Amino acid sequence: MATGRRGLLGLAAAALANEGLARPGLAAPRRNGKTGAPPPSIVVETHRGKVRGSSDGDIKVFKGIPYAANTQGANRFHPPKLTKNWAGARDAVAYGPMCPQLPQKRGSYTASWTYDKEASEDCLVLNVWTPALYDQRRRPVMVWLHGGGFSAGSGSRNVFEGTRLCQRGNVVVVTLNHRLNAFGFLYLTHLGGAEYAESGNVGMLDIVAALHWVHDNISAFGGDPGNVTIFGQSGGGAKVSTLMAMPQARDLFHKAIVESGSDLDALTPDEATKNALTFLSAVGVKPTELPRLAKLSTDALVAGLARVMNAPGPKPNYSPVVDGNALPKDPWQPDGPPVSAGVPMIIGSTRTETTALLGVNHPEYFTLDDASLLRSLAGWIPDRDIPRVVAGFRRLMPTASASDLFFAITTDRRVRQQAWAQAERKAAQGGAPVWLYELDWATPVDDGKWGSPHALDLAFVFDNVAKSEAMAGTGPAPQHMADQMSAAWLAFARSGNPNVGAIPAWPPFSPAQRATMVFNTTSQVVNDFRGDERALLASLPLYKVSR
Repeated sequence: MATGRRGLLGLAAAALANEGLARPGLAAPRRNGKTGAPPPSIVVETHRGKVRGSSDGDIKVFKGIPYAANTQGANRFHPPKLTKNWAGARDAVAYGPMCPQLPQKRGSYTASWTYDKEASEDCLVLNVWTPALYDQRRRPVMVWLHGGGFSAGSGSRNVFEGTRLCQRGNVVVVTLNHRLNAFGFLYLTHLGGAEYAESGNVGMLDIVAALHWVHDNISAFGGDPGNVTIFGQSGGGAKVSTLMAMPQARDLFHKAIVESGSDLDALTPDEATKNALTFLSAVGVKPTELPRLAKLSTDALVAGLARVMNAPGPKPNYSPVVDGNALPKDPWQPDGPPVSAGVPMIIGSTRTETTALLGVNHPEYFTLDDASLLRSLAGWIPDRDIPRVVAGFRRLMPTASASDLFFAITTDRRVRQQAWAQAERKAAQGGAPVWLYELDWATPVDDGKWGSPHALDLAFVFDNVAKSEAMAGTGPAPQHMADQMSAAWLAFARSGNPNVGAIPAWPPFSPAQRATMVFNTTSQVVNDFRGDERALLASLPLYKVSR
């Protein structure tokens, strides 16, 4: 794949001081044995040119830095290419565009969050938050991969801002955008041959390119390229899961956190080819005319995607493909990926993931009765097993409503069984340890309707409660949750172990004990947490998640 490696020119420290630059491997000027005060401009030299950032209090912020070239036209459906060098200092004070995508329905609990308004195929950009540029410290680096499945979202939402993590933990935070949906995962190899050999995974190869950028440049921003943690929630957790199986990503990260996004398998080439044919038909391109794809407008491709996804019936899934190249095997099926056996992990979920994942689009799930509960579980559980599973969960939750049972069962099927399996397979490798958690604190917003929904952890992990009041509420409890979770994540990023004074002692997961940190106002470790639920579902094949 085309990614940048060290192309840095050696410059004298005095010249750097005059220009206000930080440069990898070069010390800032010293006065009387002490590092000189930073110059008034916040400019850093990257391997492609200088970038000028801004300040958020005592944190230096750089937004919209290109890590690879524009993907429009001839670069479509191909691995990322090097961006050209630029002259002078490029302003890095505003977020770059997100990948073109279809609009998503948003729940009321996301009202506090900001969303990108600009979309472009020139979307391979990243953002950096750092406490300092000139002190020669080697800080842990935390690279965030955004959610939205493999089809939507961006790394520029305000709840992902890294200022408070930098202040709390003296780390460098990076967020990024990459190609999504058909722009990032249109598998054309069976139709177009070697020219499109990596087309089904270019969205993941974008992330690999961003990690190369981090490796080559982050020391200039005060970070340690030898201590990089990748972390992500929902689709971001799926991207973390997938990266751990990609040989191209080896040694570009050293720790991994999967939040509500354990992704065990990928598409087969046959499945992905079928999806590609559906898209080609929607944009009016025959399989023998693939070069025409480079000439279509971005709007035409988005319109084709809309036709595909709005058509009746099952929807195609544009996501990573086991192509034998970028992704040699299913990431975590039937076992953990050997390439990342030495990478420690944190894996977890929230108590009621599906109140958000399903309830936003289907408000009727909040008012189920016994009959509609059974109907609603069709597709989640084999028909013959529904009565047995519902009866078992009723015994475990005797005061639960039909809706409560629905969300409990579908959360286990949609998220928790995959997290359990991923933790089991990671532990079975006998390499680096893995820690398992569940967020059980319930948000009070909307009279407690959402419970502990999918994405509730974002405010706590980033210590950005004030940017997520519509989901987490106000008062001391949300901040108490942030004090615990962000501290554990920072400790893990620093040392590979999440144990810190803010939480009880948290042992690694093992098949025998199955220790789980249950995050709440009073957090605790419980062995074999939800073991009865796990036993009820153990005979069922794992639910295959479509992202």
